[in-house]
Amino acid sequence: MRAIAIIPARYDSTRFKGKPLADLCGRPMLWWVYHQVKKARRLAEVWVATDHPAIQEACGAYQIPCKLTSPQCPTSTQRVWEAAQSLEGDVYVCVNGDEPLIDPQVIDQVVPSSTEGFFAANLMAPILSPVEAVDETNIKVVADETGRALFFSRSPIPHPKASVDYQFYKHLGVLAYTKEALAFFDSAPRGPLEAVEDINELRFIEHGKRLQMIPVQAKSLSVDTPKDLEYVRAVLREKLRKGEI
Repeated sequence: MRAIAIIPARYDSTRFKGKPLADLCGRPMLWWVYHQVKKARRLAEVWVATDHPAIQEACGAYQIPCKLTSPQCPTSTQRVWEAAQSLEGDVYVCVNGDEPLIDPQVIDQVVPSSTEGFFAANLMAPILSPVEAVDETNIKVVADETGRALFFSRSPIPHPKASVDYQFYKHLGVLAYTKEALAFFDSAPRGPLEAVEDINELRFIEHGKRLQMIPVQAKSLSVDTPKDLEYVRAVLREKLRKGEI
């Protein structure tokens, strides 16, 4: 099993332009993401896929393998697909480029032991507070008893009409795809659910494809805004002080 991680890094983020190059304790955020992903034991290679020469240049300065992709890639999944076409692997693991403290052991859990019967998988983690549940940047997910994803939403799902005794889950930005799954995503049309929620993973659900959800115990600290960056910077400083990273 040859698993290759690809970190999509877009420069012109709507809420935070140049986010992958934002300074975190003297290094760009992308450097921290790359080095956390590199610690995962089940990955053969780790690459960055970007649309911008400035990010490509930063990768070169830090000796991070990088693929320059088209600026016209409409989604991060399609950026991963473009990079994957020139990389020989059995499984391609997409790790969002905005989680500088991602746990490498969590990444290993999304890599299947075999590609037989495997199409795509995504990690999900318990939501620990009402604030997380209503935050639209946290994508909520529900799955059936076999782990197959049923729906993703930026709203809390399911709606707690009759009971609040339910463990809500959010999706993590760690997904594993076969080349077949990536090619399918690239060629399939965007459906109305994906369009209204602005969630890539809904494309698989709308077209009847299986996306396997894997529950993990993980605290997600993603950077979506400059305010998030300040918080993550403080957490990172403390971890560095304690020698935890």
